[in-house]
Amino acid sequence: MKPGVIAGAAVPHAPQFMSRPSTEDLDQVERVRVAMLEVGERLRALKPDLTIVITNDHGDEFAVGCIPAFTIHCGARAQGQHKHAGWWAVDGDNGYRLTRALLEEGFDPAFSMDVPLQTAFTIPYDFMGYGRQDAFLPIFVNSYVPPQPSVERCYAFGQALHRASVRLGLRTVIIASGGFSHYPGTPQYPHPDVETDRGLFERISAGNLRSLMTLDDVALDRTGNVEARSIIMLAGAIGDRLPDVTAWEPSWHHTYAVFGWTQERDNAEPGLHYPVTPPARAQLARAIFTLRTDSEACRAFMADPAAYATRHHLAADEAEALAAMDEPRLREHFAIHPLLIAGAQRRLAMLAK
Repeated sequence: MKPGVIAGAAVPHAPQFMSRPSTEDLDQVERVRVAMLEVGERLRALKPDLTIVITNDHGDEFAVGCIPAFTIHCGARAQGQHKHAGWWAVDGDNGYRLTRALLEEGFDPAFSMDVPLQTAFTIPYDFMGYGRQDAFLPIFVNSYVPPQPSVERCYAFGQALHRASVRLGLRTVIIASGGFSHYPGTPQYPHPDVETDRGLFERISAGNLRSLMTLDDVALDRTGNVEARSIIMLAGAIGDRLPDVTAWEPSWHHTYAVFGWTQERDNAEPGLHYPVTPPARAQLARAIFTLRTDSEACRAFMADPAAYATRHHLAADEAEALAAMDEPRLREHFAIHPLLIAGAQRRLAMLAK
């Protein structure tokens, strides 16, 4: 199993999940909790080396004095707040390692030894079935106080998290904590932009995470999706992947959406229709290119395939596949470019008439 960001989740963190006021549909809250718990159980089953939770400050810590774009917690524990008061275990050792690695990636994150954990961290962690003793790495992103990091910068930060995890040999899971549209502290709070949220939900459910890059700072603000920055960071880390768990639960003040990418990514290169030609197959590629472009070479090949293979210094398995003009094997096993194979087949067919 290879290192890197292997799996992840995007979940809400509404304070109503914990306070459970009479304004809430408690059956809906329970459905969201069940969906989040399922994702949490699947992520724990992967036994990652590092679990990161990314979310935003809500004006409690980074609002006036200093407002970093990204902040990593490097303490061994942190105080929770409200009903989650008390100590929560933090993976500060990996926090330091990741901070150094991100500096090498061209990012300059702030770090803190003792910043408290807002419920935006602990509500989803609790709902997903984790305990206070289960150490995680909190990362803050500035979502509410302009100028915030751009969508492009957030996506690139996620990509850097993946690369850093690979270099550090860590199998990492990321939990992006943030609601779809809501407008805390504003008169717009009772009016989430459900139409925009539905489009985002459908695109993410289809595995098109890169589509989040079409949102700029103004669009995030106007649609109430400033907290989507954490999801965009996750998107950069895991790429375009189909989630295997989804839930859609719009309420009167939030659109609750849950996504889980809980199948471990092997971080292998994706299969391509037009692959890179392996260095070891250079002579085979040249032999097929010659058939594609030279009629005399085709006649020589048709007269004596073995001699043609010898002239091109082909290995026995290459010569066998070429003699049979075994298109699937040449393409899939030897990774020869399809245009070379198709062109050679076409010229050989013309000369065989």
